[in-house]
Amino acid sequence: MEEEQQAAQEVAAPKQKKLSEFGVRCITGAVYFLILIAFFALKLFVWVSVPLKDGSVRAVHIGTALFDILLLVFVVIGTFEMLRAFRDRLTRGLCIAVMTSSVLLFTVYAVSDFLFMELLGVSIPETGFGGVVTAEGRNYSLYLTFGTLIAGVAVLFAFLVFSHGKISLESLGAALSCFLYPTVFLVIISVCNHLERYSEFSLLLIYIVAPFADSAAYTAGKLLGKKFPAKMAPNISPKKTIVGGIGGLLGGAIGAIVIFFGCYGLTFLDEAGIIAPLRWELSLTPSNALFFLALGILTAAFSQFGDLVESAVKRKLGIKDMGKLLPGHGGILDRIDSTLYAGLIVSVAMVIRIMIFG
Repeated sequence: MEEEQQAAQEVAAPKQKKLSEFGVRCITGAVYFLILIAFFALKLFVWVSVPLKDGSVRAVHIGTALFDILLLVFVVIGTFEMLRAFRDRLTRGLCIAVMTSSVLLFTVYAVSDFLFMELLGVSIPETGFGGVVTAEGRNYSLYLTFGTLIAGVAVLFAFLVFSHGKISLESLGAALSCFLYPTVFLVIISVCNHLERYSEFSLLLIYIVAPFADSAAYTAGKLLGKKFPAKMAPNISPKKTIVGGIGGLLGGAIGAIVIFFGCYGLTFLDEAGIIAPLRWELSLTPSNALFFLALGILTAAFSQFGDLVESAVKRKLGIKDMGKLLPGHGGILDRIDSTLYAGLIVSVAMVIRIMIFG
């Protein structure tokens, strides 16, 4: 009898542990999304009116800078996780140079673009195709950012000269990887945060469509994976199936439609003066709905590819997770990997829309 009870306890223990791990993962995920919601709320609600010389008033979106602070935290933690993952290939000097260059690159873009867009009022004219692509004034933030990027790369190459005996081409490649990923992708997300129009929608697409796609892919894989076992990338992520990927695309489409109607609701809050003045209008037209539906599918596809990219990196390094900051998830890179590539397609699509339609 005692042996049977002991055997039952041994069987129950792994189940309890598994449930416990699932609970920790849910709690960590909930805290992460609450933080995102809090900073997005700051972006919506924190703004001030600044009087101009001509007597008019311009809204300065302070919340944009606050959301950049969250992205900068991601830069610091993500770069640290990359440096730790590649630590066997890097010297202390390279690590310091990578971290400094990464923080400087993001800060230069975020601060300079906020200065030009919000404080100096460099903006996109309202009407006309030619007028839309020609800004009022000149925003030098992208020039400064590109210059900082090249300077960071140049500094890392300089280690081949000043530390020739300690630095190999392999270690230089590792340092460049840590410099570019995730910082460059987070700069792109900051571009979405600073967009003249549709910045709120862009951020929602990045941070909501990716989880929608992930959940839908998991559900589709669970329900249909046995009937359709074809793998998406068996050498990188053996558990991901093609049918799960298709489910992820459908999830992205659903998420985009939800966001579309949510952003349409924001226009009413704007008219009531509750949130920071929106610099765009969203009408319920079939063309708008189709555009955002297609963008949701593309965002889901890019988010799944971003997940595969990080899985490939971890497989090459022989590690399970990039860090331990988020219990049940791993590191911050394990949490934001899909959003990094999602930000890339969202920024390109939105910039093209603004250039063509305003």
